[in-house]
Amino acid sequence: MKLNWRAVLGIALSAGFLWWVLRDVSPSEVWANARAADPALLLVSIVCATLVFPIRARRWRTILSPIEDRIPFGPLWRSTAIGMMVNNVVPARVGEIARAYALTRERPSIAFSASFASLAVDRVFDAVIVMLLLLVALLDPAFPSEKTAIGQRVANTLGIGTLFAAALLTFLYLLVFLPERIITLYEWFARRVAPKLEARGRNVLLAFAAGLGVLRSPRRFAEVFWWALLHWLVMGFSFWTGFKAFGIDVSYQAALLVQGVIVVGVALPQAPGFFGVFEAAAKWTLVGVYGVDAGRAVSWAIAYHFLTFIPITAIGAYYFVRLGMHFRDLGAQTERPPAAAGLGPSASQ
Repeated sequence: MKLNWRAVLGIALSAGFLWWVLRDVSPSEVWANARAADPALLLVSIVCATLVFPIRARRWRTILSPIEDRIPFGPLWRSTAIGMMVNNVVPARVGEIARAYALTRERPSIAFSASFASLAVDRVFDAVIVMLLLLVALLDPAFPSEKTAIGQRVANTLGIGTLFAAALLTFLYLLVFLPERIITLYEWFARRVAPKLEARGRNVLLAFAAGLGVLRSPRRFAEVFWWALLHWLVMGFSFWTGFKAFGIDVSYQAALLVQGVIVVGVALPQAPGFFGVFEAAAKWTLVGVYGVDAGRAVSWAIAYHFLTFIPITAIGAYYFVRLGMHFRDLGAQTERPPAAAGLGPSASQ
């Protein structure tokens, strides 16, 4: 797959972040801290980090249930692993395309457009849950309130985070229950500001609205919310046990805060595998907010990132080969214009 300007920018940013992370920490110190880490706790941390992917696959099953009910777990799990593997080794974050495409290869009854739209819903739930857990971490009585978080003082961050989560959920529900009005409003706006984007944006909104069928059912919404919450609580536990393995004595709420800042950070353009941005976000939070020794914080970030990178990448690569997939197939998918998955009964029940 060809490199575009976004991929080049991402690689450059990752390199810059890695330089910042390592400028005051020597490789020998990182290696020494990694060797001294508690292997049992580190193993628990790695297992938990890998476990979140089957949890994500199970959540995806509920998101897709308005389109096809009771999808077997196997195709969902294999597609999720493939998507993460592709994100780890290919620039430009085509892992979501790979995930949607892998599922349609195993389940031809699910259109690619519907599969891809469902992943947007998946990521929105991620954003809402991570933001809520970030707020929980900031409300911890042990949080150093004199510090800043994400460029703002704690009170400001709480307000911004609450407004963001509320606005996101409001937009989702408007798109679920009033899709025609939202799309008409978008067309009116695009026609005056960027006419060339009108048709493409309309198709994207139609496909997204089709994938939001899960939100029409309070039961399905609660189920997806639960699996998303479990995902990020387990991921936070993985961080926390990793901290303990490296002798970093902070609370579980601190792990939730580190997790939230990393999730915000990896939204930036970056190299495959999130290297550089992950370490910089972890260092900034652990050192800047909690006063952890820089060498210990950086050692955890590098070792944890590398050790959790290996299992899911290897699993995803195995399934990628087993399904007979090729990277050129993903390139073809990226060039396809977004298609509306339809707003009929099968997509909106």
